Amino acid sequence: MPAQRTRGELPTKDCAVCGRTITWRKKWERDWDQVRYCSDACRRRAKSSAGVDADLEDTLRRLLTQRGASKTVCPSEVARAVGGEDWRELMEPARSAARRLVAAGEAEITQGGKVVDPSTAKGPIRVRLR
Repeated sequence: MPAQRTRGELPTKDCAVCGRTITWRKKWERDWDQVRYCSDACRRRAKSSAGVDADLEDTLRRLLTQRGASKTVCPSEVARAVGGEDWRELMEPARSAARRLVAAGEAEITQGGKVVDPSTAKGPIRVRLR
């Protein structure tokens, strides 16, 4: 179960698939503890791609460890390492793997050298160890 945080007065948690922040809603009042996914797309993806997601996370961890502290990795490098010729379709799953590592406290996502919120980051990102 993802760690719960508080944004203002509303509780939040991280999506189990993509790592984006899920903010409590009134309609989830009775079953908030069972909410794991930010969308139907993530719910479907959880069932179909668990092996690829694990490969992406492992590859990202390996690349980050090889590079060392304060060095960064682009999600496209991870997608290329796992997907070979078909790496482009793994770009969003690679970004999701990075968000999951951030949610687990293992990594940070940066843009322009500054740490950014992974749930709202748009455009090119880099990932580094915490």
